[in-house]
Amino acid sequence: MVEREQKDVLWFDELHRQDVDLVGGKSSSLGELTSATRIPVPYGFATTTHAYKAFMAATGLNEQINQLLATIKDYEDTDELHTVCANVRSLIVNAEMPAELATTIKKAYQQLAVKMEQTNPFVAVRSSATAEDLPNASFAGQQETYLNVQGADLVVKKVQECYASLFTDRATYYRHKQHFPHEKVALSAAIQMMVFSKAAGIMFSVNVANGNDQQMVIDAIWGLGEYIVLGKVTPDHYVIDKDSGKIIDRTITNKPIELLQRPGSGTYERKVPADRAKQAALTDDQVKELAGYAKQIEKHYGCYMDMEFALDRPTNKLWLVQARPETVWSNKKKEKKETGEVKMKNAQPILKGLPASPGLASGKVHVIADPRDIDDFQNDEVLVTKMTSPDWVPAMKKAAAIITNNGGMTCHAAIVSREMQIPCLVGTAACGTAAMDILHDGDQVTVDAKNGVVYAGDLMKELAPKEQTPAASTAAVEYFAPTATRVMMNLGDPDLAKRYASLPADGIGLMREEFIWTTAIHEHPLYLIKTGHPEKVVDGLAAGIAKVARAMAPRPMILRFSDFKSGEYRHLKGGEEFEPHEPADLLGWRGAARYYDPHFIEAFKLELAAVKKVRTELGLTNLNVMIPFVRTVDEMAKITELIAKNGLKRSADFKVYMMAEIPSNIILADQFNRYVDGYSIGSNDLSMLILGCDRNNDTVSSLFDERNLAVKRAIFHLITVAHRDGKTVSICGQAPSEYPEFTEFLIRSGIDYVSVNPDMVKETKKNVAHFEQRILLDQATGRGRQLVDEINW
Repeated sequence: MVEREQKDVLWFDELHRQDVDLVGGKSSSLGELTSATRIPVPYGFATTTHAYKAFMAATGLNEQINQLLATIKDYEDTDELHTVCANVRSLIVNAEMPAELATTIKKAYQQLAVKMEQTNPFVAVRSSATAEDLPNASFAGQQETYLNVQGADLVVKKVQECYASLFTDRATYYRHKQHFPHEKVALSAAIQMMVFSKAAGIMFSVNVANGNDQQMVIDAIWGLGEYIVLGKVTPDHYVIDKDSGKIIDRTITNKPIELLQRPGSGTYERKVPADRAKQAALTDDQVKELAGYAKQIEKHYGCYMDMEFALDRPTNKLWLVQARPETVWSNKKKEKKETGEVKMKNAQPILKGLPASPGLASGKVHVIADPRDIDDFQNDEVLVTKMTSPDWVPAMKKAAAIITNNGGMTCHAAIVSREMQIPCLVGTAACGTAAMDILHDGDQVTVDAKNGVVYAGDLMKELAPKEQTPAASTAAVEYFAPTATRVMMNLGDPDLAKRYASLPADGIGLMREEFIWTTAIHEHPLYLIKTGHPEKVVDGLAAGIAKVARAMAPRPMILRFSDFKSGEYRHLKGGEEFEPHEPADLLGWRGAARYYDPHFIEAFKLELAAVKKVRTELGLTNLNVMIPFVRTVDEMAKITELIAKNGLKRSADFKVYMMAEIPSNIILADQFNRYVDGYSIGSNDLSMLILGCDRNNDTVSSLFDERNLAVKRAIFHLITVAHRDGKTVSICGQAPSEYPEFTEFLIRSGIDYVSVNPDMVKETKKNVAHFEQRILLDQATGRGRQLVDEINW
């Protein structure tokens, strides 16, 4: 008897969720639902990874494919990549399927016909990729699906086309970037009875809009469900209470087109009659039936689930055609301090603030008014202060939670706490009462930073623990589609580099040097020069920078040179002697203005020496640099000359970028282009200076908005002018994390990459992939949104 691992075909009722290595995630999930539940699933079979490997071995394609891929000189050259990948796919599609394998697939199809009591039944052929050995369990292949396939010969052909889909441009590029051998990827094809969809859709066992796991959501459209995924039709939307099964919210949309099965084979688009277009695609009873299935499937798998369904036109029967673990909100379940939401009905908040970094934590309050007192701060206390700055980082790293009187969503406390994943409330004064006015040392509080409230006492003990269901024995595959727009990561604390290196970021778009000063060096650079210890700067900076460069290699990292204000430099040991007292140091002696100043130039040379050490002595050539707060073109010319004189010359291997955060950077971009390799938009400072609005001033913080038309026009202008001279443009401000629609604007404007905090990397990767697909469809169909004329300057 042939072992399961050696079979070329397995039936759904022979499969379980543990069989990912045999048939991939999609097929194993369909098998699990068929063999272990009573959920209605269209029956079928799956070709195995053994069959795929046998196909590749018998045809000798692995060697031919590797030879073709070896001809790619530059994977960043999209034309070259496209040409080679098209040739690879052509090789696979045109190869002759081994006779024994083709016969096995045809026989299985014929057996399916007998079991279903149909002649030449219509089936769907769906790619199902394995993820064994892939870094971070992320699979980068394109998941092809072929609908309305009829006949044994055509099924074999579509299986072969599924095999070819492993070598789409994006999948090939991603595997190359991950240094993963192409021949180690395997693919299964699920051959499943076709549902002739009157309506179809997607449902989640958690409300994906807000993470509420007491609710489920269902989206439905007329015809096949593919138009939901493609974004061509806005679906009806239902929110269902999980306990009662009642529909608590519904939105019925206009659904003007539908995708239908074409008689014979394939699909076609048809207009929906106007009267039916505005009708609900599902009845309330059907919505409740689906909700029941979703609840059963979640209970069976023990995690939030993402499911697809179809309503059969001839029988009016609902079928589940896919079920996979939901990843976004599952991954947002807290790994440390947060175990649930505060549910005590009688508990009254004693303080409210802006929820800058979500999470739940409890601890004793420690009020600190002066950063010189941060050495007294203990682990797991709740830090309460007026506002933080870089010299507060040592205390912030110890905090169970952080609460500030002042600040908005882009203040220092907000940005750093999000990076460190520490619950944080800011701007309590603007929300009614300043934290420092009512909280005192030793007070026990619970901080609910998801909802922006603080409770008296330790309410963590009173949280009703949720019943834990044993996790599935196999890990869920989390898929991140490669994108043309790169998603980079912002980082400050070098000690976090290893933790975050496994995230699907394309590199470090902003490494803040200030963290190294406050956590490792502690002393003013001019003070160290004066006392004869300049090596402390070079060695301390080099060690911190190298931690990040090494953890991220070979992905690029961009170090932003020091951007301390005079008040922040003054708090370093010995700083009082060298720093002026400026009434508005945010607009004072900072960034580029320091680097060539005779009073500071020797300190900046130490920063350059540290970069040179990392690149030359430690061999970490993925390190590049960025200059902050450059006011004039002449400043940038002086600094690039200074960098070159200190042994760091711009080249294809070493890039010098500039922060675009001052209106002059935008207005004179054509002239700045001569001295930089690219720009990183600091949307926080840029918005503040364009709007004349201090983002840290609670009185006017409501006026601060990166989405203001003036800011968007400036960004669009910079991208346009930079691209004329072949310069790249990125953004490292908070806006892409806060506003998905702003990310869409950036992509439509042609941004090269976005850089976000670690907690937003995965979500941003998915948003970027969605928007890129949306834009391509808009261009292809002419139906979608375009950049409005008002964006043009």
